[in-house]
Amino acid sequence: MDGIDTTDRKAINFSEKLERIGDLWQPRVIAEMNDYQFKLVRIEGDFVWHDHPETDETFIVLEGVLRIDFRDGAVRIGPGEMFVVPKGVEHKPFAENEVRLLLIEPRGVFNTGHAGGDRTAQNDRWI
Repeated sequence: MDGIDTTDRKAINFSEKLERIGDLWQPRVIAEMNDYQFKLVRIEGDFVWHDHPETDETFIVLEGVLRIDFRDGAVRIGPGEMFVVPKGVEHKPFAENEVRLLLIEPRGVFNTGHAGGDRTAQNDRWI
């Protein structure tokens, strides 16, 4: 049978999963729905300018304050808030202090888009 194993009916606890993530800027998959992945990540500091030409990217802040820079401005997202970056829009996340996020994006999307570099995380790492 493809998809979710319905015999495992345990809720996913974000706090428990986040405590198991030791490194920054390395998203970990916690669930999938159709072709989309739900990823938790801890971030702090500056990221790289990048875009995702084929897909939107959803940021949901669980803890902390995230700033997403754009070439023409920025948006701040606090706990309990979300923002969707439209596909093809260049952006750069920044966190003055540690931020804990839930990301929603299609399977196979690299966190740095096509920009590459040392911040590119391995895909499909589950926790």
